[in-house]
Amino acid sequence: MSVSAGIVQGISVVTTTWNERENIEELIRRIRTTLQGMPHEIIVVDDSSEDGTIEAAKRFADLAVGKNREGQTKGLLFGAKLAKFPVVVTIDADLENSPELIPSLVEKLDVFDLVVASRRVVPRFSERLASKTVGKMVGVSDFYSNFRAYKKETLAHNLRGGETFGGELLVIARKNGFKIGEITYEPPHRRSKPRIGGTIRANLRIMVASWKCFFIYVF
Repeated sequence: MSVSAGIVQGISVVTTTWNERENIEELIRRIRTTLQGMPHEIIVVDDSSEDGTIEAAKRFADLAVGKNREGQTKGLLFGAKLAKFPVVVTIDADLENSPELIPSLVEKLDVFDLVVASRRVVPRFSERLASKTVGKMVGVSDFYSNFRAYKKETLAHNLRGGETFGGELLVIARKNGFKIGEITYEPPHRRSKPRIGGTIRANLRIMVASWKCFFIYVF
């Protein structure tokens, strides 16, 4: 599939949410503005939020579905399977990913099968370590950035690792021989209460996810 053919058909933008009511309207509005004049859909997969995110998402998204809380990776794959267009863009709902970069990501699909928007500065120690190890194996400098553009055929059918914060989706694509590229961008400051948890808990969870991804890649 050429990227021009994919864009003519349309782009499916997928995000997962957990207590993102305050952000979801702005995120969707900015995506709509960025993709104005281009066929697209916005899919929100809500991970059992407690703040009414799903109700807000249903007002603004093309499709908003709720599910049991199983984590970001399963949520992204769940949403991608619902996508009707051949180009799938995944984006975080916390506004730390700039929707205005979506066209730059998608343009690179002329050369690659999957493109990652990598942060110039990766904040957590565990994320930097993962990017220097597993990230190097798959060819990206920001392994846990889930701001990505996929040709739909690159997406995994099933998951082995469970919650790997999107890492397994990169590993499976590389193992299947797909070409992975990246663009870089300056991220905004991380919010004070990220979804993944505080510093110690987040670093531990990411390190566990990185080990899962390493073994999936090797075996």
